[in-house]
Amino acid sequence: MSYLMCRIKSKTALLFVLLFAAICVVQGQKEPQYTQYMYNIGSFNPAYVGTVEKTEISALYRAQWIDIPGAPKTIRFGVNLPMSNNKNGLGFNVVNDQLGPTTQTFIDVAYSFQVNISDDTKLSFGVDAGGSLLDVDYSKGSFQDPNEPLLINNVFNKFYPTVGAGLFLYAEDWYLGTSVPNFLTSVIEDEEVATLVNDQVQFNLIGGYVFELSDNLKFKPAFLAHYLKGLPIKFDVSTNFLIKDVFTVGASYRVNNSVSGLAGFQISSGMFFGYSYDYNTNGLGEYNSGSHEAILKFYIGNNNNRAKGPKTKNVKGKPKQIDTPRFF
Repeated sequence: MSYLMCRIKSKTALLFVLLFAAICVVQGQKEPQYTQYMYNIGSFNPAYVGTVEKTEISALYRAQWIDIPGAPKTIRFGVNLPMSNNKNGLGFNVVNDQLGPTTQTFIDVAYSFQVNISDDTKLSFGVDAGGSLLDVDYSKGSFQDPNEPLLINNVFNKFYPTVGAGLFLYAEDWYLGTSVPNFLTSVIEDEEVATLVNDQVQFNLIGGYVFELSDNLKFKPAFLAHYLKGLPIKFDVSTNFLIKDVFTVGASYRVNNSVSGLAGFQISSGMFFGYSYDYNTNGLGEYNSGSHEAILKFYIGNNNNRAKGPKTKNVKGKPKQIDTPRFF
């Protein structure tokens, strides 16, 4: 693998070099990072796409490490479409991820199939296929070795295929999912792409639970873990309170990295807006103004006659029907 070390000229030169090794050492990008992952599961787990009650359309924007040149920016557009047979689902994702001189645009189509494990528990299987357009603009950097072969052409554009899979187990008030966004990283035939793309498979694990504290208050903890061989495990844990099924407020912690505040508002039965702000707890926090992430979700159509979840009782003891899943 070829290593291209940037010469950074600024007051924060040393910090920039240490924290931007992933940019200066051009070796491709891992899956994009999200703070509001609990609202964005279809982006990295294809098994999720058929578990929703209504068609979901999501748009997300994330600007990371504000004030640092070349910091990551992510834009995601996604659609989750459940079928009326309560078993199948389709999904579509476009993710544009920018990091320094590199830009990756991921496009994939997902399919899921779910089965009943018990009266109130379902298991969904999902696969997705697509590809990534990798773009590197070497003119955006100043390099120690101007004769580096990769710098002969200032702009590099290549496409490579992706195939992923996932599992998603859920009931009315909890969920647990695992996924691999791309199995094909180690079989890329194009030598130039193989030089830039990390050849390790990434594993994701997500889970969450809903505690109904009262009719108007729910407590929703969740976690997300990423594993990539050769790198430390990334672990996020979050806690959200849902008030009157309209307002959401909470906090998140990314181990050895950042703390976050989250807020959400159910604008209408068909629209949700969420926002998060991250503050770095490592040395990077001194040199940036945090990270911002916003998500807008639309829910379209009826519930497609999908099966209802188990009944729960309200404080007056009367049965209350709740659609499943209700944890997102």
